[in-house]
Formats: sequence, C-alpha cells, structure tokens
Amino acid sequence: MRDAVIVDAVRTPIGKRNGALSGIHPVTLSAHVLKALAGRTGVEPGEIDDVVWGCVSQVGDQSGNVGRAAVLAAGWPESVPGTTVDRRCGSSQQAVHFAAAGVVAGHYDFVIAGGAESMSRVPMGSAARDGRPYPDEVLERYGVSGFNQGIGAEMMAGRWALSRRRLDAYAARSHERAAAAVDSGALDGQLTSIPGTLRADEGIRRGSSVETLGGLKTAFREDGVITAGNASQISDGAGALLITSGELARARGLRPIARVHTAVLAADDPVIMLTAPIEATAKALKRSGLRIDDIGAFEVNEAFAPVPLAWQAETGASEERLNPLGGAIAVGHPLGGSGAVLMTRLVHHMKDQGLRFGLQTMCEAGGMANATILELL
Repeated sequence: MRDAVIVDAVRTPIGKRNGALSGIHPVTLSAHVLKALAGRTGVEPGEIDDVVWGCVSQVGDQSGNVGRAAVLAAGWPESVPGTTVDRRCGSSQQAVHFAAAGVVAGHYDFVIAGGAESMSRVPMGSAARDGRPYPDEVLERYGVSGFNQGIGAEMMAGRWALSRRRLDAYAARSHERAAAAVDSGALDGQLTSIPGTLRADEGIRRGSSVETLGGLKTAFREDGVITAGNASQISDGAGALLITSGELARARGLRPIARVHTAVLAADDPVIMLTAPIEATAKALKRSGLRIDDIGAFEVNEAFAPVPLAWQAETGASEERLNPLGGAIAVGHPLGGSGAVLMTRLVHHMKDQGLRFGLQTMCEAGGMANATILELL
C-alpha cells in the first residue's frame, strides 16, 4: 500500500487584524506560500496534481475558489487544478487529510495541501450576513437561536471547573512560549516572509501576565471567564505542505520530514461546540495503536484557553509537550489557514527535536474536530 509523506511545509508569519498583512489579498498570500514551497522542494509546479486549499469565509476576496485562484496568481501552469475546502477552523487540516488520502489511493502523485484566511479583509461571519446558516429544524433541535463559540468556551470552562486565573495563566504561557520560539530561532526554518511586511508572528505580547490579562473585560458573559486575552486572536496568514508517496519521494531523491500516520474525525455537541478534539484524540490513538505518552508533541489549537486545558485534563498529556511553541492565543488563528500553520509548526518541531510522533487536533464549528498523527522520517 502507498503511504503519504510530507516533503516540506512552509507558512507566512501570522499578521494581526488590520496589521501588516491586511493589505494583501488572501489569494496573494496563498500564491506566496505555493511559490515558496515549490522553491524549497525543487518540484516543478507543472507536476502538481492538485492544490487542496482550506478557507472558511468564502465570500468577497475569498469567494473565487481560493485554491485555483492561488495557482493562477502564482504564475503556475494552467494545467494545475485547485479546490477549496471548508471544515470551519479545521479546513486546511482537512485539506491535508484529503490530500494524503488521494496519494494513498493513487489519485495523486504530488499534491499541495494548505489554506489561508484574511480575517482583516473578510471578517468572520461575513458569509452569513445575507442569510441564515441554520434553518429552524437545526435551531429547534437544540433549543437555541444560534450557535456561539464564545458561549461554548464559557460552558467548557464551567464543565471542567477552569477559573479565570487558570485560563489567564495558560494565555500568558502561550505568549511566553511563542516569544521564546522566536528568540531561539525555532521558527526560522518554517517561515517565508513577504518582502516589506512581516518577518515574525505579529500578535505576540511579550511580558503578558496573569495580572495584566486579569484586567480585561469578559467578552460573552458579564460574570464569565472568557476574554480577548485568553482567546485566539483574529488574524491573517497562510500555510502549505507538499505531499507525495514515500516510494515516489525516494525515486526522486526527496527527503520527506514526516509520514501521515493516522487521520481521523470526530463530532460532538454543536452547542458547547469545542469538545470534539478529546474524542478525536482518543479515536486517533486507538486507530494508531499508540498511547498518549508515545506522542512527543501536541498541537491543540488554542481557539480558547479552555480547549487545550480540558483536552489535557481528559487525555493526561504532558504539559511540557502541549503547544511547546505557543499557540493561537499568542500568534492568532487565521481560520482556514490554521490547520496548515499548526501542522507546519509541528513537523518542523518534530524534525528539530527528533520526536518520532506528533499529534495535531482542532476544534471546529458545528462540534467537529480533526486529529492527525504524524511520524518522523
């Protein structure tokens, strides 16, 4: 059976809302990482069988099939197709799953998976402004007027008894680890900066503390615990990964970083919305035959601080191995690009630290989650 391997992975630095990347069209961001990836690997663009691209708010600047548009913007041959995937926050992680499955099935030899989002140019929720994303049948089933991730995060904090101080301490840790990663050069090998914009992730707030974060107002409930400081930042960015088979990589003299070992999905209550990474992780471990202690690093998307903290409480994962380079609280969460951004961080961290296995999981609107286990090569 063919396997699927990640030859290389690259991402832009992540820009703050209305920050350094806000003037750049999301298709241009996408084209930039496509060209960077081709340049790093030496694979000719004309050999790419498909570009599978994640993007959430597919309206406005992101309405024209970003995957295909990025191919054209990159100046690649017109023969290279592209498609755009929406599994909410996990869109580009799902793009990796689809791309890997296509390689294993023999549908692709070379495929690029990734994603992008410009939340500055296409604000979150733009796609629903002129319509109702959920009909009465869905809302009446759950007794709600709509679904809100912030309220879900409040519910999650209550269920796992996570105090405001605990959440703020985790948020401060995210900034501290992200700043340390920048200062140590741990991110240098994965970044491709756009000339005249960013050379490093823009959202990191050095010196963040429980005390400074404690002064922020709650965002969703007056007596709640979720604030802008312990939630992911609204941001802009893109990432891409080149995937092929191990056999073809060897034949071409390529040295892939990691193998896609296990890829699963899970879904849970769409009202609390954020708990499915727990089940997805359990499912991935069961299917892979691995134990939680076999995994050397975990990327659990920091949509809100309760997500990784509840996940850690349920899985028993090592605190040291959880989001070792910081996460979305510190650097941002460009929705459709975040899965590729996290996976790019993960594979390079595994390579740099010699970690055999890494696991990535993300909560997604609708109560879904992807989980992926990678194996270092």
